[in-house]
Amino acid sequence: MSAAPHRISRLEPYLDRAEPAPTLLKMLVGVQLAGFREDAGLSQDQAARELGFSAAKLSRIESGKGRRPPSENDVRALLTRYGTDAYEASVLLKLLQRAGEPGWWQRYDKRLMPEWFDRLVGLQEAAATIRTFEIQYVPGLLQTEAYTQAVVERGLPNATAAEVRRRVELRKHRAALLDRRDAPQLWAIIDESVLLRVLGSREVMREQLDHLVTMAKRPHVTLQIVPLDVTNASAPAIPITYLRFGGADLPDVVYLEHIGSANFLEDRDETEQYRVALDRLADEALTPRASLERLRETMAMRYPAP
Repeated sequence: MSAAPHRISRLEPYLDRAEPAPTLLKMLVGVQLAGFREDAGLSQDQAARELGFSAAKLSRIESGKGRRPPSENDVRALLTRYGTDAYEASVLLKLLQRAGEPGWWQRYDKRLMPEWFDRLVGLQEAAATIRTFEIQYVPGLLQTEAYTQAVVERGLPNATAAEVRRRVELRKHRAALLDRRDAPQLWAIIDESVLLRVLGSREVMREQLDHLVTMAKRPHVTLQIVPLDVTNASAPAIPITYLRFGGADLPDVVYLEHIGSANFLEDRDETEQYRVALDRLADEALTPRASLERLRETMAMRYPAP
């Protein structure tokens, strides 16, 4: 019998979420299955071999990766082999069922939502804390519609007007995350060059910076600017998104985006390096109060009202 009923009982509130959270629930199911396996004294290779799974399949189930959750038959077979008691098994199977409910973002065409991007949006929807560092654009969750349109048109010059609209709509829907009653804590660090790079027009930039000022006043949003005159800033050469999940036995996840693909890091040693890098950047950046002043100064000097 499993030795962790207290661990499962903490997951019951996830059954009552109003909005589906398939990415989170797949991860929770995987983490619990891995815990039950360890309680049963089995290695991943042993369990896979006994049940006729490939090692890759069991690894995928335990990591919660992939667009779809594991099958109920596979999960039942694992629970039976691990000797999981009836209560724990019933909660996990209910979580698995809810994991099959599509999130709003999964209704978008796969061209807009490749698997790696589907996973990012699902993780952001489930995160308790999102930390991000940007060196080229305003973070996606803080973009205005006009700014997003300028970003899309710059990055995809051959996109049709309809595709641009869909991508702007998708970004707007993502940003609504910050309007939820249970919105995550967002801590965004932005290189000052982002504020100076004109996308769309100066009017678009003024509206965008004004939006940043407004969002930074929210209690769950922290915004810091890394000024250009900090010559020894330890800023990485790529944007970083760091995701933390509240009290659910889930690892922190670091998201690193590339052209047409992305990396997700979950190993504690790797994610810790990025957490330390973000902490260092926060120390070198302007304070949140000074960052607000820098935003206002930049608006007045570079994007004055007509």
